[in-house]
Amino acid sequence: MGWWLSWVVLTVAVIRDIGVRGGDVTYDGRSLIIDGQRKILFSGSIHYPRSTPEMWPSLVAKAREGGVDVIQTYVFWNLHEPKPGEYDFSGRNDLVRFIKEIQAQGLYVCLRIGPFIESEWTYGGFPFWLHDVPDIVYRSDNEPFKFYMQNFTTKIVNMMKSEGLYASQGGPIILSQIENEYQNVEAAFRDKGPPYVIWAAKMAVELQTGVPWVMCKQTDAPDPVINTCNGMRCGETFGGPNSPTKPSLWTENWTSFYQVYGGEPYIRSAEDIAFHVTLFIAKKGSYINYYMFHGGTNFGRTASAYVITSYYDQAPLDEYGLIRQPKWGHLKELHAAIKSCSTTILEGAQSNFSLGQLQQAYIFEEEGAGCAAFLVNNDQKNNATVEFRNITFELLPKSISILPDCENIVFNTAKVNAKGNEITRTSSQLFDDADRWEAYTDVIPNFADTNLKSDTLLEHMNTTKDKSDYLWYTFSFQPNSSCTEPVLHVESLAHVASAFVNNKYAGSAHGSKAAKGPFTMEAPIVLNDQMNNISILSTMVGLQDSGAFLERRYAGLTRVEIRCAQQEIYNFTNNYEWGYQAGLSGESLSIYMREHLGNIEWSGVVSATDQPLSWFKIEFDAPTGNDPVVLNLSTMGKGEAWVNGQSIGRYWLSFLTSKGQPSQRLYHIPRAFLNSSGNLLVLLEESGGDPLHISLDTVSRTGLQEHASRYHPPQ
Repeated sequence: MGWWLSWVVLTVAVIRDIGVRGGDVTYDGRSLIIDGQRKILFSGSIHYPRSTPEMWPSLVAKAREGGVDVIQTYVFWNLHEPKPGEYDFSGRNDLVRFIKEIQAQGLYVCLRIGPFIESEWTYGGFPFWLHDVPDIVYRSDNEPFKFYMQNFTTKIVNMMKSEGLYASQGGPIILSQIENEYQNVEAAFRDKGPPYVIWAAKMAVELQTGVPWVMCKQTDAPDPVINTCNGMRCGETFGGPNSPTKPSLWTENWTSFYQVYGGEPYIRSAEDIAFHVTLFIAKKGSYINYYMFHGGTNFGRTASAYVITSYYDQAPLDEYGLIRQPKWGHLKELHAAIKSCSTTILEGAQSNFSLGQLQQAYIFEEEGAGCAAFLVNNDQKNNATVEFRNITFELLPKSISILPDCENIVFNTAKVNAKGNEITRTSSQLFDDADRWEAYTDVIPNFADTNLKSDTLLEHMNTTKDKSDYLWYTFSFQPNSSCTEPVLHVESLAHVASAFVNNKYAGSAHGSKAAKGPFTMEAPIVLNDQMNNISILSTMVGLQDSGAFLERRYAGLTRVEIRCAQQEIYNFTNNYEWGYQAGLSGESLSIYMREHLGNIEWSGVVSATDQPLSWFKIEFDAPTGNDPVVLNLSTMGKGEAWVNGQSIGRYWLSFLTSKGQPSQRLYHIPRAFLNSSGNLLVLLEESGGDPLHISLDTVSRTGLQEHASRYHPPQ
């Protein structure tokens, strides 16, 4: 079976080398139809801002080599329109460049405009300025929201048209998406939900892209928009298209799952992915997208609430763009096996029947022509011996065998031929020389230092406008002499709270992704008999990315009290004057940028420090070679890291999993961020960490070889 399967792979590669010419894209009840030909399409999600333009060619090439036909991506509204009417399509935001790279390599594009995207992306991709639009209600039959949504959607569509990127113009874009999993929240909007769905579909279709539109997880998607499935088992869970004239499409097949601080990685096996892909095809599915094929990195402050900086590292291409085996290789074989009989699958008549209590056969037959079969064993533990067309077959547990000629098994979802590989980390340099480091302790503002005052607790996000993770809440207080053993009691709907009394650290607490309601901090404090300055730093670790009424979400402190041993309670929650400062002084001075280092006075670092709110800087040379570069921050606590002024993301090593380990230790520094020498690393450490024992490493993967018996070219 090896030579002809290889011939299929080789033929597809030769065709792709010609490049995508685009053409007419329509559909029927069986599949998308491109230039008059039905297609079974395998797609892979790669998000352009989660990598760098220098990485895009390699990522697309590896997806292509793995048998992927389509690259699917969201469009990130908050990146592209940071202020109303002001647009940014530069650098990692260069959507047109990304699509043209895909086109150059002969692949198609599915463009998920949204513009609500969720995607574990802060605020679901919405720019925060939407929050301040009067009377706005997101994702509903609300005129202010619809105005801005239509404006941005039209902007993107017109940009694609101007570059000739829709298939109807000869470009690679064959599908577009409007909205995103809206049915999950539609009921919350009551009578404002269904009209919004109808409006969104009509608005999109009237933009006349010349290619079909989809709505994922929207069973009532209005014609001609196609409703699609998201999930891990769409072959079992999808109710199917809402019209017999629409094809069965799977827009998100989760290859893993996003990870949060305090959470363990979700490992989904190559066998499980292959099983459910094959089942979907056997049940007349024709488009499957792997979410993600490459997850990448949540640079800067782009991750949503509690989501770690590394995104879907367990995908077929890991965070750094390296091939993860056996997942990548197993799916490559699967794609080739299905493509070898795709004409029969698409044109043949389907039938199915039982082969046993937990066994099933799906057959596609063209009259007088080809025959293809899928033999399913749903028994989780045991092999199954079945009789099919007078031939006996042994089926592995929980597997599907593919027979392109109804006689010979060429692929079984549970039989993995690709050899596994593991990440190998090589230390490039240690940062253990204290003489090379310099530090700066951020300023703790007191009530008198603040310009913004209020007699109540202000909401965090509306005060910072998402320009910073941080908001200082400050007040002054003189206790009665009878208050002994005082405890500062704080309740918060933000993510972290850290308290300082008279400029000295008093304690901190944090919430978690799973926790509902406010978290509580109880910090024993020392008060003097005079006026005391209480400063509480409220921290967000990303904004919420999902749910109804995002514009109404509340974050920040909800209750502040000082409780004395004598049961005396001082309540500062309401009717007490507070002072506020958005952001840290180091942020406002941009001291992570080389040109602004002189804005403050740096001092030496003698040893590891428990001093919170410390900035550290050091210079380093880039490792030689081309292997991906990572920063090992194992000895740090919580904060953010910049290299040459570019943020490589938040870190939170002190938030441990149930197994007592950090959720992420290694932080990707793209080679494009680096110079050969004289690179500036700046760390903002919130809670106290040890920069003298971090290191700069390179990573690679070993064991990439597949079995030699696979994919021999035909003689």
